[in-house]
Amino acid sequence: MPFSGFLVSDGKLSFWVVVIMGTIGNLGGSLLAYWLGLKGGRPLIEKYGRYILISKHDLDMAHRWFTNYGELTVFFGRLLPVIRTYISFPAGIAQMNIKKFSIYTTLGALPWCILFAWLGIKMGNNWELVRAKLHDFDMTIAVLVVIAVALYIRRHLKHRRMS
Repeated sequence: MPFSGFLVSDGKLSFWVVVIMGTIGNLGGSLLAYWLGLKGGRPLIEKYGRYILISKHDLDMAHRWFTNYGELTVFFGRLLPVIRTYISFPAGIAQMNIKKFSIYTTLGALPWCILFAWLGIKMGNNWELVRAKLHDFDMTIAVLVVIAVALYIRRHLKHRRMS
């Protein structure tokens, strides 16, 4: 999106076309990941999940979470780097309503596309600087995700030892 914003600042593209195409692209990729989760995710995880420390209990909890908070989870998940990439798969596994999923994915992707296209415009020829700054932010989120995964693994290993 920042590079597309740069192309807008260079007069080669229209801002709203960039935003709309970015949002549509995000929805398309998200629907594919949702479909993969819907069609094969749960049986696959029920069969092999124990190898990555995901139990049936965890799947049931995620299903309940998406039943109760799916719309907000998808919307806010779209606003977070790293999380935004993966939120569609569990939504599909939990069989979240496809219309609601599509609406909240679009609503969450739209401000992301607007923001990063605008940043690309503001940075103009320095769009690489935006990319570098976003990389730092993405790395911070990735580190937080790794810590959360480590805590998750620790909890599951501790639970296994106790049972």
